[in-house]
Order: sequence, then structure tokens, then C-alpha cells
Amino acid sequence: MKKKQICILGSTGSIGTQALQVIEEHSDLYEVYALTANNRVEQLARQARQFHPAAVVIANEQHYEQLKQLLSDEPDIKVYAGKRALDEIVEAEPIDMVLTAMVGFAGLAPTIHAIKAHKAIALANKETLVVAGELICQLAGQYHTPILPVDSEHSAIFQSLVGEEHNPIEKILLTASGGPFRKLSMEQLATVTKADALRHPTWDMGAKITIDSASMMNKGFEVIEAKWLFGVDARQIQVLVHPQSIVHSAVQFQDGAVKAQLGVPDMRLPIQYAFSFPQRLPLSGERLDLFAAQKLEFFEPDLKKFHCLALAFEAIRQGGNMPCIVNAANEVVNRAFLEDRCAFLQMGKVIEKTMERVGFDKQPTYETYVATDAEARRVAAELIQ
Repeated sequence: MKKKQICILGSTGSIGTQALQVIEEHSDLYEVYALTANNRVEQLARQARQFHPAAVVIANEQHYEQLKQLLSDEPDIKVYAGKRALDEIVEAEPIDMVLTAMVGFAGLAPTIHAIKAHKAIALANKETLVVAGELICQLAGQYHTPILPVDSEHSAIFQSLVGEEHNPIEKILLTASGGPFRKLSMEQLATVTKADALRHPTWDMGAKITIDSASMMNKGFEVIEAKWLFGVDARQIQVLVHPQSIVHSAVQFQDGAVKAQLGVPDMRLPIQYAFSFPQRLPLSGERLDLFAAQKLEFFEPDLKKFHCLALAFEAIRQGGNMPCIVNAANEVVNRAFLEDRCAFLQMGKVIEKTMERVGFDKQPTYETYVATDAEARRVAAELIQ
């Protein structure tokens, strides 16, 4: 049987490294065709030595010579650099599936190129649908390209919908861990540090998404993503804070029945399901023990305390390029918080002011998204200074 050829955009991040674990565990079924990274050149070289892809791409061109040197004794691995190379590598004929595990707006362009090249998309870059959900869904339909969700919550919804194709969704129940600050007061949130925010209670993720989880902006983005992935109105999506992170999300149907996917927090499961759908493959690791879990709790999110989540809902309500504005501003404040240039509660204030100042476009094109992203980043950066 021919092995499925997989391109991993962002192979050195949390999702990318776990995807490689899945591929290693099922090396009889999957093979790495291409690996890409932005700056982690030494890690990318180590991955290339282990998995022997046909090509590697380092997005930051400053690392090109170093990567070539590190792989100089691997003549069969082609080495490329730059954003254009990212767009081109996903179009390579042998590739069957592209895992989009890059972080932020940077994932949009290569995802569009992969869709147009008729590659199946395993979507882990939520910003792609946050920024340009309408465009991506239109292109996926036009090019008959499947998009399989990798986020644990969206994979759970997808798994709950298998076999329910003709049954309307009444409500999506999107779970959230609540992050490390769920029980803190507004006064306490005013003084939290990046070290506090990076201590997530249940998931081991990259720094950017961990901060987004702490602010609950990540959950706001997931609401937008769910709207586009599953074709529902945002008013049909309910966020539930679920500290145990065992119920990964659920779907309520018109007869009142609720289907959910449960499991231990392990991102390899949704990654593997996207690779293997509609089959389920064996996966090593811990199994869910409901006796040990003892209790499953669910709470309403505090939109006053977690202002970023409220701003995401407002962006959905307005539509157009507003989610793009929110995403760009969030990327700027997230980085500023990680670099100690912005306080935790200041992030939401900067995003809100950016939403007010950047030009609104109800019917954006791809070029609009690019221009909006640049303008929103500039405004947010000025507001922080």
C-alpha cells in the first residue's frame, strides 16, 4: 500500500513534533515529504535527519546557509528558504496532505496554495479560518479540497458529527479549560506575569497559544473557526469552561441528544484522526479512567474578566475583516506580553482600540486581508508604545 505523503508546515512546534510522533508510530502508513520551520533551524535539521523528507523549508531566509551546512551530508534532502518557498512546497505533486501547524497569519497564504493544489488539509492553524473563513470555505468548495480539523475541540465536534450528516445541529458545546487564571479576580489579573500565564493546567502547548488560552482569546478564535468549519451561526455555539479537559467538545441535535468526544488531553489523537479519517488507528498512551476523574465540571465563562473572548464574539457579530483586525492585534499584544512590554489586562484594551481605529470592510478580498493585517499590526504596536 502506498504511504500517505505528508507535508508539515511548522514541524518544530508543539503540533508539528507530535505529528511526527504519530508518523513514527505508523511508519508503514505515513511518510514525511516536507518539513518547514520559521527560525528553529537546528531542530529542523535534526528532524530532517530522522525522517529524511524530500525537502525542508526555513521561512526565515537568514538561516538558509546554516541549514544547508547542517544538512550538507544529506544530498537527497533539498533545502529551500523564504515565504515563497513555503507556498511552492505545498504544491509538490507527491504530497497527499498538508498539516498546517504554523502559528498566526503566516499560515494563510500556504494554506490557500495547498487548497488550490487539491491537497487535503489537516488544519491546526486556526488563524486561517479566523482571518479568512469565508474565503477558505469558498476555495475548499471550488477545488473540492477536504479540510480536517486538528484542534482538539474541533476534532471532537467533527467526530461527534460522523454519521450525522443529514441531522441539523441545534447547538455546538465548545469546551475550554479556563486556563491558569480561571479563579483569579480582576485585581489579581492586573499583576499576573508571563511565567504565570505559561503554566497551563492541562495542556502542553507553544508559548503563543498558551498565552491566548490564558486570555481566552484562543477560545474566541475557536468559536470563529467552528462557525466556518461546521456551517453554523455563532449564536449556536456555546462556550463551556471545563477545567478537567476530558470532554473535548460536544454537539446537541434537534431532538435534544448530545454527542461528545471524551479522552485524556493528548493532541496526538486529533492529529492522527485527521491523518487516518475515516479509520481509527491504534495509538499508544494513557487511556481515560472516569473513575479516577471523579467529576466533570462546567461553568459559564466570565466575559467581563476575559475581555478578549468578548471581543472575539463582537468580531464575529460584525464579520467582514473585523476578525482579521482582532487576530493581527492579538498577535502583536501576545508577543508584547511575552516580551514584558504589555500587561495582561492591557492586551484586551489594545485589541479593542485597534478594532475602533482600523478601517472596516464588510466584503474583504485576500488583498484586503493582507492590507488589514498590516494596518492592524501597526496600530496595535503604536498603542502599546
